[in-house]
Amino acid sequence: MGYKIKEKRDEKKMTQEQLAQKSGVCRATIAALESGTDRTTTTKTLLKIAKALDTTVDVLFFSDSV
Repeated sequence: MGYKIKEKRDEKKMTQEQLAQKSGVCRATIAALESGTDRTTTTKTLLKIAKALDTTVDVLFFSDSV
């Protein structure tokens, strides 16, 4: 899932800091999710990140290649 967050963030040409400000999720959490060091998070956090990236949790969580 973390790589999808990074992929969507890169598509939007956003830094982690910009995503943090827009989503209300701290940059450290975003960095941990993207790097795979933090694999647990709340649905509320995922919803905030997805909304800030103009996408859905489904897009971030489910991969076409799985």
